[in-house]
Parts: sequence; C-alpha cells; structure tokens
Amino acid sequence: MIRGEQRELLHQYLVLDFAVKSLQMDYNSFENLKMKSVFLPLMDSLLKLLRKDYFKYKNKLNAHKIRLLRWYRIDEYFSDIQVATAGDDEVFDMPIKL
Repeated sequence: MIRGEQRELLHQYLVLDFAVKSLQMDYNSFENLKMKSVFLPLMDSLLKLLRKDYFKYKNKLNAHKIRLLRWYRIDEYFSDIQVATAGDDEVFDMPIKL
C-alpha cells in the first residue's frame, strides 16, 4: 500500500519522467532550426537539471522499496501505471495534466 507522501514522490517522479522523455523527443526537431546554437544549449542544461531531479526521486522511491513496473497508455488523456511495492503491485489511473 502506498501512503500519501509516497504517492506524492511517485507523482513527482512520473512528471519528471514524462518531461525528460518529451524533451528528448523534441530535441531532434530543434536540431533542424536555424537558431539551434541558441536553443540546444538551453535544452541540454534543462535536460541535465531534469535528469538530476529524476534520479533524486527515483532513489527516494527505491529507499521506500517502490518501483515503476509498467506504464499503460489508455488514450491521449489517460494512462495507467503499475507500481511494485514491498507488499504487492498496485495499478493507478493517471490523468495526463499538461
């Protein structure tokens, strides 16, 4: 069972995971811009900061013996995640908030 503080850690971890993946996918399109010499260093520094926070939250979840097993995309607005805890696995419905 996941308590409230652990749920908040998991939420922050998922937001950071989503942000890192989105920026990595957009990185290729920024390489084709004329102003790439301006945007790419900014994206690199942003990705570096996001990854640092991402691994910080991942380590906090590992300390609580919580890990993300799988991310199921239902439609463009909702996803389910399967989380392993010390007790058992749980599935959460996660609306995508942008």
